[in-house]
Amino acid sequence: MNLKKILPACAAAMSLCGCMGGDSWNFDTDYFCIEINGKGYITSMRNTTVVPNREFSPVDKPSPLLSLYDSGKKVYYLPQDASFDETNGCLTLEYPNGSVAKVGLKPCNKYFRLTLQSLEPRNGIDAIQWGTYYTNITNLFGEIIGVARDTSDAVNYSIGILALDDNTIGGTPDIEGDAAPFQYIIHTPDAGRYPLPDSLHEGQVVTLGGNGISDVAFYANKEPYYRIMYGNAALVDGKGRVFLNYQSRDRSKEREVYYSLIPNMAANTPNHIEVEPLPGVDFIGSSVALWGSPDSTALMDVIQDIVLSEGLPYPMVNGKWVKDPASFSPDVMTDGQQYDSIISYTARLGFPAIHAYDQGFLRADRRNEGYLDGKDQTRKPFKFTSGNKSHREFADMAAEQGIMLGRVCITNALAPGTSDASPLPSDSLCFQQKKKLAKDISADDTLIAVDEPKYLDEIASWEGHCRNLNIVKIGKELIHYLGVSDTAPYTLQNVTRGYWGTKAMAHKADEAVYKLQVTVNYGYDGLIPNMALQDKIAGHYAEIACHSGVTLYDFDGQEFLFNNGHGYYSAKRFFRKMFERAKELGVPYIRFSGATLSEGSWHYQSVWNVGGGRNLYDIDTREWGSTTSQGKDLRDVTYSNFFPVSFGGNFAIKDTSTVEQYEHVQAISVGYGATYFLRINQKDVESCPQKDRIFQAIRTWQDARAANAFPRYVRKMLRNPEYDWTLEALGDGNHWTLHRLEDGQVCESFNLSSTITQKTANSIDKR
Repeated sequence: MNLKKILPACAAAMSLCGCMGGDSWNFDTDYFCIEINGKGYITSMRNTTVVPNREFSPVDKPSPLLSLYDSGKKVYYLPQDASFDETNGCLTLEYPNGSVAKVGLKPCNKYFRLTLQSLEPRNGIDAIQWGTYYTNITNLFGEIIGVARDTSDAVNYSIGILALDDNTIGGTPDIEGDAAPFQYIIHTPDAGRYPLPDSLHEGQVVTLGGNGISDVAFYANKEPYYRIMYGNAALVDGKGRVFLNYQSRDRSKEREVYYSLIPNMAANTPNHIEVEPLPGVDFIGSSVALWGSPDSTALMDVIQDIVLSEGLPYPMVNGKWVKDPASFSPDVMTDGQQYDSIISYTARLGFPAIHAYDQGFLRADRRNEGYLDGKDQTRKPFKFTSGNKSHREFADMAAEQGIMLGRVCITNALAPGTSDASPLPSDSLCFQQKKKLAKDISADDTLIAVDEPKYLDEIASWEGHCRNLNIVKIGKELIHYLGVSDTAPYTLQNVTRGYWGTKAMAHKADEAVYKLQVTVNYGYDGLIPNMALQDKIAGHYAEIACHSGVTLYDFDGQEFLFNNGHGYYSAKRFFRKMFERAKELGVPYIRFSGATLSEGSWHYQSVWNVGGGRNLYDIDTREWGSTTSQGKDLRDVTYSNFFPVSFGGNFAIKDTSTVEQYEHVQAISVGYGATYFLRINQKDVESCPQKDRIFQAIRTWQDARAANAFPRYVRKMLRNPEYDWTLEALGDGNHWTLHRLEDGQVCESFNLSSTITQKTANSIDKR
């Protein structure tokens, strides 16, 4: 990760137009102007790149600059009076509960930096909210990072927010567990093309499909106005207008939440959890960047500037920011457990990494100290005809070709048999409830009485409610149970002592009984760590990268980071700790993909990897999700949030594979800014007559992509699945000819050139 910090010329960028009758103040950036009135509301948001300036603040909904939240009373307080100290660049906001907030407002060249400097007295306030910031944009909304986008040629403008600290997260503080429910919302991106039926209305919430367990069945609505939600930093009102929110919380306070990741489904009914207090993690100092700019240049001009100027995470691959569309590349996904030619295949394709998916789950086990195959490399899981290799040996072989080695892992899940789970479970585990033994028990007792039964009847976890994971911990013993008696003495039911290979032992009255927070089963079985242990697990992945050469992770089960009740903050903290530890160990970078995406991982994550096959993109029918809506849903989420969609593990090369298929895949990938994991089985690849031509075609497209050779108008054409394309390299590495085909014949051609130079590499429009 590159944490290079470029200081913005904030003071020079400030344009204070002055107090207008003492009632309002105007502030400008290069592309954006806001007006704040004497009550502390944003009453105008204008695009200053066009004349006349286009207004994006709806007349009927002014935007409170900062709202206060009392979670005990479940009440929001909005500002009622404001004053501005030009000398210090500070707004003073007064609220009806008696609280007074001081907010620093500093216009930088391309954004406004807003910082909560103080709040006195608090008067019950335990969380704050930036916004709600209302817009009249009705096109796209990025719910993960908080952005309202109008991508039309007529408007071409976006307004967004980015958090500048870990404890400021996307969404609103009234959301239990600080992670938005996973569900659909009704919103059409274009009412003319996709009008809503009479049975639906803008902003309507609709549950996911399926039984709440099968993650493929979640994606159940192919119509474009069914928009699946992966956050709540941006939402839409009843008129389809996008509004934005970020929040920060005092995490030092004890609290209890009642949360489900997927509400309104029997398989995912909410659970109560006593959320661990985190001393020193407070909302004072909460800071956001508020920005507006032309949409076509927003990512690489404004968002990248914010990230670099504010020292936010800036991971790079092959010299490019992972958010730069010119860095987007497929990776190889191994199949068949034979590795003789895998590195050479990957090098010929020009792909940056090998995901060793056929090695199964990598389970975090701190017992190995990051040496997956032992300090002497005695394990050799990578099969070669000439002799098998350890992770370190294979990673070093790949690194000689500039290729990374990756593994898929279960994020923070503490699997059975790992050092922190069993047979001696850690004392730093996350628990839902803490009770006490009502009386002594022996090692053989199955009648375990507790002091009170509240919430012990809830099946563990927040999703799936897996009965085999309903566990309490007493001392160093794990005990499985199902149910608790209704009357005193309150006894756990259907008890199994010494669970997961722990030792059944005697325990004394008043000893703590911890109902543990857990994951789900289906191979993901695990306990959830508390925050201190989670920090260590994050560091463990950095140690694996250092000692075993695994510098690419596919974090399956990222949603487990939410299970401690700290939601997106927990995800941010996990990845920050991993990158900090990597830096300490001298690991130059770690790249990772994941099975979900959140505001907490957006900065760090390079690819979203979910499933594969026809659920994502069907190469034969040329449609996004021919069997479910998964491809359409994930495409719309990622595109709206300036993030690459992935086709997942797909497009395996086999004896029937053709060059034409992969030219199509590459065209769609470039058009939408997509990536994928090319499934490679050595035996199958060697059976393909067109193997060499396929490799060359993919490499040609990737070279042109890395050179940012596809202009915006061409990328729009590439998205049309009805078109056939072939790309010809002209031999100098900087020029290509793109041919559109009809019935196998060239019908039009486009000359393409590299636009990557030292001067423009980090500033050119690539979306």
